[in-house]
Amino acid sequence: MELALACDLRVAGDSARLGQPEILLGIIPGAGGTQRLTRLVGPARTKDLVWSGRQVRADEALAMGLVDRVVPAAGVVDAALEWASNLASGAVVAMGLAKAAIDGGLDRPLAEGLDLEAERFVEVFGTEDAAIGVRSFLEHGPGQAEFLGR
Repeated sequence: MELALACDLRVAGDSARLGQPEILLGIIPGAGGTQRLTRLVGPARTKDLVWSGRQVRADEALAMGLVDRVVPAAGVVDAALEWASNLASGAVVAMGLAKAAIDGGLDRPLAEGLDLEAERFVEVFGTEDAAIGVRSFLEHGPGQAEFLGR
């Protein structure tokens, strides 16, 4: 689970069970579980999972924001690869700048996070992604833009 917590997005099979069982061995998560899980689901849910060692089913993991999608167990890899492929066919430079703004602003006061976002917003306009997207928008209108092969 700690490896999954290090990812930006998570897909789980409908039969998955996720948890932090270390407490049942008298230890605590040691590969980011206490820190990444807290940032993802909040301190109360993290304490519940870490202190109890209980596992949650995929539907509960989805409801608490631990995973982003639940698919039939046999299709997990295909669903994850399809999602990644769809994302990779889009504005990847803009996605990278958005990720930098999102991740970089997490532990900052809101005003600093907004400044970081504004800096990335200005930076993105110098990219080919923005040139293609804006040109397509102007040619096709909102909701009709064909962006980077989509």
